[in-house]
Amino acid sequence: MVKSELIQELCNSFPSLLRRDLESAVNIVFDEIIIAMGQQKNCELRNFGIFKTKVREARQARNPKTGEKINIERKVVPIFKMSKLMKIELNKEV
Repeated sequence: MVKSELIQELCNSFPSLLRRDLESAVNIVFDEIIIAMGQQKNCELRNFGIFKTKVREARQARNPKTGEKINIERKVVPIFKMSKLMKIELNKEV
């Protein structure tokens, strides 16, 4: 599902609300998650999961094709851990 499909589903579920209002609400939620992760804070959505960041320190690695040593810079990567409820839903027998 992409963002436009999510907005369309919300429009179908809440026909009394304007599409632009629902679009704004979705954008605000995503923006707040991005801001929180940018400040290296966790963002927990109950019954969905936790968005957090992890710092990968600088290190030396090697190019497997050439064997050449390369330096990899320190970086921050996003992590998502699903909730127990989501795990149960995903693993239900079909």
